[in-house]
Amino acid sequence: MRMLMHACCAPCLMAPYKHLSEKYDITVFWYNPNIQPYREYLRRLKAFKEYTKRINAKVIYDYSYPLEEWLYKASILSKKSNVLRCKYCYADRLYKTALKAKELNFDFFSTTLLLAPYQKHEIIKEIAERIGKSVGIKFYYEDMRKWFDEGERMAREAGIYRQGYCGCIYSEADRYWREKIE
Repeated sequence: MRMLMHACCAPCLMAPYKHLSEKYDITVFWYNPNIQPYREYLRRLKAFKEYTKRINAKVIYDYSYPLEEWLYKASILSKKSNVLRCKYCYADRLYKTALKAKELNFDFFSTTLLLAPYQKHEIIKEIAERIGKSVGIKFYYEDMRKWFDEGERMAREAGIYRQGYCGCIYSEADRYWREKIE
C-alpha cells in the first residue's frame, strides 16, 4: 500500500516514518507555505532535505510560497480566533496533499501534523477526513503522539535542526507573548 505523507519538518517526520515505513511504501510530501519568516522556511527545508537524503526517502516537493495570500487569510481568521487560523493552515496543507495523492494514484495520505501534542489533533483528523472524502482518496489516521518523545530524541541524536514554534509568524509571536517587555 502506497502512502503520501505530508511532512511539516524533519523532526516530525523521523519517528512516524520509521514506524509506518515498516508497513507502507511511503513517499514524503513537502508543502509548507505557512512557515515564516522565509529564512525559517529555508532552514527547515534544508534540514528536511538533509534528513530525507540520509534515509533515502522518496520525496515530492511543492515549493509554493504564497506569503501575501497566506498572511492575508490567516490574519483575518486570527482576528476571529486562533483556532480558525490553525484550521486554515491545516486545511491548506492537507488539501494540497490529498490532491497530489489522488493525482499520483496513492492508496491514501497522511500527515506528520498528527505527531505534535500541541497541535489541534482532533481538528486535523476531522479536516483531513473531510478533505479525503471530497477529493476521493482515503486519509490514513493514526495517533502519532505516542512517538513524539522518540522523534525528539532521534532529532537530537541526529543533530537535526529543531524549531521552537509550529511555523506561522503568529505562533512564533505566541511563544514570546507571555513575556513582559520592561
